[in-house]
Amino acid sequence: MRIWGALAVATLIAGCAAPEAPGPGYRDTQVPLTYTSRSDAIRLAGDWHLRAHYPGDEWLRRVSYLRARDGQEAFKLVSRGCDANGGCKDFAALWRATPLGPNRWRLADPQGGKPRDLWVIWVDEGYRTAAIGAPDGGYGWVLDRAAAGGTDRITAAREILDFNGYDTGAMILR
Repeated sequence: MRIWGALAVATLIAGCAAPEAPGPGYRDTQVPLTYTSRSDAIRLAGDWHLRAHYPGDEWLRRVSYLRARDGQEAFKLVSRGCDANGGCKDFAALWRATPLGPNRWRLADPQGGKPRDLWVIWVDEGYRTAAIGAPDGGYGWVLDRAAAGGTDRITAAREILDFNGYDTGAMILR
């Protein structure tokens, strides 16, 4: 009888343990990931300010989509680096992009690291705010044409990310 009692207690304790995350990163990969059907490369092109992100992307400031030139698309990621003396400056890295379909690309790390998939999950009608992410949930961004303002659109982008399985409670707003 004691062994059954011990097994019952062990089962109850195991049932109280926190469930393991279903996927890597900040997204429940069991939730289907959608992407926007709005696809206008001319309107998507240009500079976007990072307005919300997950831990690990604090360095990122701006993202620019560079339309195909000589058959090659790219995204420029601008980050800020600071030295020990408090001197800060921006650094740009060009990530070559291979289209995977409308609003989806595979980005080649210019440092030779692991490629990143970039999906435009949502963009507002005026191409002012966008929700960006990857199917594995390794990252997610809310981008906006302006560094401030547009609170309603920023909220909408976060709601779309939430709908697509992202943990928006872990996002850092700027």
